[in-house]
Amino acid sequence: MVYAIVRAGGRQEKVSVGDFVTLNRVTGGAGSTIQLPALLLVDGDKITSAAADLAKVTVTAEILQDLRGPKIVIQKFKNKTGYKKRQGHRQELTKVKITGIK
Repeated sequence: MVYAIVRAGGRQEKVSVGDFVTLNRVTGGAGSTIQLPALLLVDGDKITSAAADLAKVTVTAEILQDLRGPKIVIQKFKNKTGYKKRQGHRQELTKVKITGIK
């Protein structure tokens, strides 16, 4: 089983070939490819974590679609002062398919 730990959008994701991963928004349209930096590579029994060896590893992914996450509601309230604030947020996301680990 070959898999890699990659840095994607400020987080670390465990990926293998054929996986679908949702990341923070990356530039590029649907159908374009991106490369993700590998932090760890597991190839059967061999584990690679040295920075010099990982510089040679490329993890490629194909962008499938841009989407938005669920809406979260942020509310602030201070008692006895009449202060209320309500705000919403939806995170910009990108769905990718991992196409290769070399």
